[in-house]
Parts: sequence; C-alpha cells; structure tokens
Amino acid sequence: MRVSHVIRTPDQRLRIFVSSTLQELAAERRAARTAIERLHLAPVMFELGARPHPPRELYRAYLEQSDVFVGLYWERYGWVAPEEEVSGLEDEYNLCPPELPRLLYVKGPAENREPRLTTLLARIRDDDRAAYKYFETPKELAQLLENDLATLLAERFDQSRALVTADVASDADRVVEPVRLPVPLTGLVGRDDDIAAIVDRVEHGTRFVTLAGPGGIGKSRLAIAAARAAAQDFEDGAVFVDLSAVHDPKRVPNRIAQALGVRDTGDAPILDNLVTALRDRRILLLLDNFEQVLDAAPMLTELLAASPGLSLLVTSRSLLRVSAEQSYEVGPLAEDSSVSLFVERAHAVKPDFEITPENAQAVARVCTALDGVPLAIELAAARIRVLSPAELLDRLDRRLSVLVGGSRDLPERQQTIRRTIEWSTQLLAPEQRRLLSRLGVFEGGFTLEAAEAVGADDDDRADVLSDLAVLVDSSLVSQHDSDDRPRFTMQAIVREYAREQLHGDGELERARDAHARYFIDLGARARLPLKAGGQREWMLRLGDERDNLRAAERYLLDARDWDRAAQLAFNLFLYFWVTGLLGEVRTWMDEPLESGDTLHDRTRAIALYFTRTIRFWKDPDGRVAADLAEAADIFRRSGDTSGEAMAYISLALALLAGEKPDTARAAEVMERSLQLFRETGDVWGESMALVLLGRVALLEQRLRVAYERFDQSLALTQRSGDAVGGRIAAYHLGWAHLLLGSPEEARTDFALSVTLSTSLGHIEGIAYGLEGLAAVAALAGDVDRAGRLAGAAHALRERSGTHNGPTFTFHQRYLDRLAAAAPAGRLAAAVAEGRELTVEQAVAEALAEPAIN
Repeated sequence: MRVSHVIRTPDQRLRIFVSSTLQELAAERRAARTAIERLHLAPVMFELGARPHPPRELYRAYLEQSDVFVGLYWERYGWVAPEEEVSGLEDEYNLCPPELPRLLYVKGPAENREPRLTTLLARIRDDDRAAYKYFETPKELAQLLENDLATLLAERFDQSRALVTADVASDADRVVEPVRLPVPLTGLVGRDDDIAAIVDRVEHGTRFVTLAGPGGIGKSRLAIAAARAAAQDFEDGAVFVDLSAVHDPKRVPNRIAQALGVRDTGDAPILDNLVTALRDRRILLLLDNFEQVLDAAPMLTELLAASPGLSLLVTSRSLLRVSAEQSYEVGPLAEDSSVSLFVERAHAVKPDFEITPENAQAVARVCTALDGVPLAIELAAARIRVLSPAELLDRLDRRLSVLVGGSRDLPERQQTIRRTIEWSTQLLAPEQRRLLSRLGVFEGGFTLEAAEAVGADDDDRADVLSDLAVLVDSSLVSQHDSDDRPRFTMQAIVREYAREQLHGDGELERARDAHARYFIDLGARARLPLKAGGQREWMLRLGDERDNLRAAERYLLDARDWDRAAQLAFNLFLYFWVTGLLGEVRTWMDEPLESGDTLHDRTRAIALYFTRTIRFWKDPDGRVAADLAEAADIFRRSGDTSGEAMAYISLALALLAGEKPDTARAAEVMERSLQLFRETGDVWGESMALVLLGRVALLEQRLRVAYERFDQSLALTQRSGDAVGGRIAAYHLGWAHLLLGSPEEARTDFALSVTLSTSLGHIEGIAYGLEGLAAVAALAGDVDRAGRLAGAAHALRERSGTHNGPTFTFHQRYLDRLAAAAPAGRLAAAVAEGRELTVEQAVAEALAEPAIN
C-alpha cells in the first residue's frame, strides 16, 4: 500500500506477502491464507520448490509486488543457504520495503526457540514500523490477522475515524462480483475436440448453444471448459449460473440475477432489472442443469432479443426447443479416454494403481460396460481401493444387467449411470444407504453439522461422520472446504436418485421437516450476531446456505406452515436485505396473506412488514404507510417489541418518501422506535432509529441536530462492530458535513461508507457513497472526477437493479450547478466515461486523493 497503490480496495485483491518457515507452521499458513482470502485479498505464499530463479531474487520480486508484509514465527530460524549469512526468513524481513506495513505474529509457547530466531525477534520488537502480537492456535492467528488487516485498510484509506475491527460481512464475491466459472478440482479428460467445436460455434456468431446429453455424461465440465476458452472474446467475461437447486421455472430470472450481482429489491420485475443490467454488456452466460426448468426457456429468448451482446451456453438432458437454439450432443468418452479417466480417478483412492498387462483388459472392459459415461466410470474407479479390476468387472457384469429398477424408459446411457449409482449404493452398509438418501434433501451442499441434524435418527445418534466419509470415498458425495469448514455436495443425478429412495421408503416428508428444523434453528442463531460482531461469519455462512434456506422456506410454505415460514424469514431480514433478496422474500410472504387462512397476529405482522417495507418509496396513496402502521400495531399486540420498532422504521421511510414528506409524524414514529430499541437493548436498531431521526432533521433543515444524530449512530455502530449500520451512518454524516460547509469531513465520511460497503458487498451502499463523493467533487469544481463518480454510480445502479429514492440523495443538484458553470459537454463526457468503469475502478477512483485544483 505504497503511494501508487493507496487506492486499492478489497475487490482489487491487495497482495499480502506471508513470510514464515514452511513445515513447522503449515497449519498456521493455511489459517493465514483463509483469513486473507475472507477479506478478498490475495495471499502471496512463497514456496521454494523447483524454480528457475534464485530464491532471494524470487521473493524480492514477490515483496516488491505486495502491499502488506505478514510475518509468522515460532521456534525455527530456517535454513541458511550456501554463501548466505542469514536464513530466508530473516532475509525476507530485511528486504521488506520500508514503506510496506508489517504485521508480525509470534507463536507461543516456544520452549525450543533457536537462538538466531530469538535475536531476530528482539530486533523486530524494537522496530517501530511493525505491529507485533502473540498467538497460540491457528484459529487465534486467523482472527488476529483478519482484524488487523481490516483496521489497516481503514487507516490506509486515511479515514478520520477508525474502522471497526469486528467482523464485517464479506459476501463480495457473490454480490459485487458476478459468479465466475468454477475451477474443477480435477482435469477434464478426452474432450479437446468437443471444446474446439463448441468454441468455434460461439466465435462464429452462434449465441445460444445447448449441450445436451444424459446425466453423468460430463455436460457441466465440458461447458465450463468451453466457456473458459470462449470467454476471452467477451468484454465482460463468462458467468456461471447453477440451476441445480432451482425447481420452479419462475425462479430462473432470480438465479440469473443472483449470479450477475443484480438485486431483487422487489420494486420492479426482476426480468426488467436483468434486461437493464445486460443490454450494454458483451457477456457469456453458462446456465447449468436446465432440464428441470424447461418452461423457462422462452425467457432466454427474451433476454437474447433485448441484449445484443449476450450469448448463452446451456446444459440440459433435453433440448429447450426454442428459437435461436443450436444443439450440441455430448457423447460418451472414447475407449482410450475412458481408461485414462478411470486411472486418474483410481489414483485418488489408490495412488499406486497403474495399468499393467495383467489388468489392462479388465479396466477396458469395465469402461465398455459403463458405456464411456464419465460419472459411472468415476463411481466404479472409487472401488479400486478394495476391488481389483477383475473383481470389479465381475461384480459389474453380474449386477448391471439386473439393476434396471424404474429406469427402463430412460435413454440407454441414462440407464447406465442410474444402474451404476444403484450398484454403488448396494456396496454400502444399510446405515450408509439411509444417510445418502436423507442427504438428498439438501440443495447447494451441506455442512457436517447439517448432515448430522438431518441424517441421524432421533433415537439413534448414528455415526454420521464415519458414514459420510464412506460416501465421500465412494464418490457419491464430494467434499471441499468453505471458510475453513468442510462442506459437502452431491451431483444432481445422485441427489435425484437419493430423493427417489426417500420417497419410495416414505421418508421424504420426515427428512424435509428435519431439514427445515435445522435451518430454522440456524436462522435463530444468526439473528443477533448479524447485527453486530458476527456479521462476516454469518453472512458467509448464510451465503453458503442460500439454496438450503430457500428450500426450507419452500417446504414450509407448501405445508402452509405460515408461522415457521414467517419466523425463518424475519430472523434473517438483515441478511436478505444486504444480499438483495427482499423481492424474493416478498413473494414468499404474499402466500400466507393471500391464502385465505386465519393467521396468527405475529405471522400476519411479519408478512405485512415484508410485503410493504420494500415499497415504501412508491406510496402515492398512503396505502403502504397504513399497512406498515397496522403491522406495527399487530407486533405490539403480540408482544414483539423488536418487530414493532422495526415496523416503525419502515413506516417512517414511507412517510418521508412522498412528494410532501410528513416529517412531524415521521419524527413521532421514530422517537417511539428509538425508545423501544433502547428498552430491548437492540443497539443495531437504536443506530438505525438515530439515522431516521437525523433524516427528519435534515429535511427540516435542522443541520446541527441531523449531524448529532448521525454522529451518535456511527459511534454506536463502531462500538458494536456493525458494519451495515456503519456504512449507513457514515453516508448520512457525510451529507450533514457537506451541508454544514465541511467538504473535507464529508469526503472522509463518504469514503468510509464506500469502504464499508465494498467489504460488505453492498452494491446500493457503494452507489450512495459514490454519489456523495461526486457531490463533494462538484462543489470543488472538479468536473472530471464528479462526472466519473456520478456516471459510475448510475451504471452500478443499472447493472445491479438497485434504485434510488429521490428523497434520500442530493448529489444531482450539485451536478446541475457544475454543468451550468463547466465548458459545454465536459461533464456529460465525464459521466459517460464513468459509466464504463468497473466496480473496482469506481471504488479506486472514489478512495483516491482528489487532485488539487
């Protein structure tokens, strides 16, 4: 973070150089990597290995390209190379550029610390350029490093206020950035010709290609590889849209929007927001697993017609049969490729397995028996740990011919994969088969904790961990790490098979209810931490569980279990708001209101709240305000003080959003809300109530009162570790400072708001902050900066589907005055230039020191 890099942000992947000995601190290095990546920074982990350059020259190059130096130390001083006087560990510290921030961590206890390391640490302790802390466990190190980096970022952005060091949500990769193409853990075998053929079609103008074939044939892996090869021809790259957890065709636009970072705020049809977001982009969308939402196919042609720069790759077991579609049939692997795939997957469970003259024929016959279907081959290869190729062939020959079940009407290769899945499950113990079936109710993966909650019988706490390990070893379940926790997934066709077994055993409803109970409990656990120091952890965790939360909500709604459905949604209000899903929640809560059933008071209040709160700025006849007032009254009658206070916030927003804001009533409502939040000890709510009271004062031109309210709110958020409230308070404080004639203080506040919004992945917050900084630049007469920031904010709102209520933004008046005084067309040109900026570039521009005129 030297002068030339000061405008970096978490989205721009600041490079964090990690210096340590390798073997003795392997676990700590993994923890450091996780902590750095959670902040969406780039860890630079120097490993010597076999490299063509001298190590000293290499890590000097790494250091020169890094922005922060992190040192990890314990007992070993490290190896001293021939003709060198110090170890690489000490040399990295010596070569660290003097302007680079240094964060140093020493592990204890250290009973056998080497003398030269003791000497080095003594020197480091005396270095006033370094932060020096002790830790004992990898988990403690991760927490220290994460907090210190967050604080350092805020300080380097030259803020007058310290950014809270407690957790802030870090869902930026799924909100600010589109979902880029997955990187498979294993290589793609035998598909080079297919990739070339698909890319050739795309390059020659085909805008809609469907990769068709049976489940398990490898459509997804092939499509990802082809999209990666074709993406270089698309200015906006390629985006992956996973439809495996979508079963309602009406939800396909929502899933595409989610992948693109377009918000479903509920104040406009999501398809309209999609068209707006895509119309000026040149982008390739890969829609995976379309066969279960075929009725949504006409919507794709609408998007293509409205977005001339859009192209589609779709994977499906069936053709979509709509105009513009060209099909590409994905066939089986050739024999040599099938054998290569078998060997590669066998190595994963038996590293010493090789093709020999004795087993070559058996392996080839296994692949032939499985029709060259990749998933079937992988499932069979997973058994090579306990079965020789000859034994494997014998079992397959005996079992595949009879395992037809209900799949006789399926295409031949579809029968092959389903028979292979069934053959694989019959090699499992009964409790393992039962667990596999129950895991079929999860969408988008699951944690061990969730698997235990759903997979174990109430009266028999089965050893889920051991059984799950067997399923992973058998390739029926896959494992990967997410946020330093193991997470598990199942291929769509395996999950489909598991659900069929559940249904056939009469256990589907029971398993779905256990699934719903687990996620209701998870939502209850998340509610309070989401408002304070647990925001990052819970935003990440809930982001991983987004599809499961949807599935749980859908189950409860279909069961007309209105009370639990409303409670699940209400507990996670803050998560749904920050991640732009309130429009979807509104459609959920429409169902109980429109059901005709008699609702319990609190359930009706929650449903009214969700269906009205997102419409507060479109209330020409006062109907929204009246319904929100009713919701507050019902919350009060049902004894939910927090719900009542929340409803008052939305009611005040509705009262302030009209052409003639009712500031008097809004003030009265918010004073009551503030009182209720304080009575319940809800600091997050108190800070929000203070912001609303400040808005009232701002509209009434009581600027000093507004300033005091916003300042109080920001102080509360910083003490509690609430980054969501912090970005809101900082933004409003910026306007108070600007209107009070303190533009430098306003710039600092708006920059803090942008910084927090970026770390949150909160698109709307970034746009608000950019608009505030555009006003500061306009006031200073900086035409180019003001125009670029305003243009970037406008484009960001278009691309993300967020909307700006005119009551709560004021930058346009400053731009209008600037345009009147500036050379003709100059501001408009700057605005057009700003519209072309990426999110990262816009944030960088916002946080850079403005030029001195």
